[in-house]
Amino acid sequence: MKLTDQTVTELLAAFRSSDPTPGGGSASALSGAVGASLLAMVASLPRPRGATAENIERLATAGSRCATLSEQLATLVDRDSDAYDLVVTAYRLPRHTEEEKRTRQGAIQTAMRAATDAPLDVMRACSAAIELGAVVAAFGNRSASSDLLVGLELLGAGLRGARLNVDINLGTLQDAAYTESARHETDRLASSAETGIAAVRAAVANTA
Repeated sequence: MKLTDQTVTELLAAFRSSDPTPGGGSASALSGAVGASLLAMVASLPRPRGATAENIERLATAGSRCATLSEQLATLVDRDSDAYDLVVTAYRLPRHTEEEKRTRQGAIQTAMRAATDAPLDVMRACSAAIELGAVVAAFGNRSASSDLLVGLELLGAGLRGARLNVDINLGTLQDAAYTESARHETDRLASSAETGIAAVRAAVANTA
């Protein structure tokens, strides 16, 4: 059964069990999924009086996109755990002969790449939702500003948690070009998210 098909009680039990999965990567994806869902909810609330048709459309588009990103992040809850399981399987391959060693090393690198791509995709999705938070803050129902801010905090936590997984996995990859590209992207996504969340916080405070 997929993690996201479990009840909340079952999923929490899975996180606190002694099994290595689900772990921090899946938790980061889950945090982002809940955060994006909150933004979608705020965007769907009754619009403030005097809102223009253009603003209403922009808000609806942002809400729809946040809902899609939440669904993507939900799939990453399982994908991250599956990727970790691939890593474990690769490390358990035999290494008695030189051929077995080469096969094992290749499998490890492939698995580690998958285990890096998953949290990197979590970062991308969280960052995209955080960008949409500015639209929701500008045109959404101000009575739900706390829900908006909670959503952004969860997205920020998801992004930062995913980065921890990316960073630790990059140290095991031998593809220098991929590693450099991923490091640059994580820096950019983290900086953009921090700036975006701070901007929304300030905007909400100014309208309080």
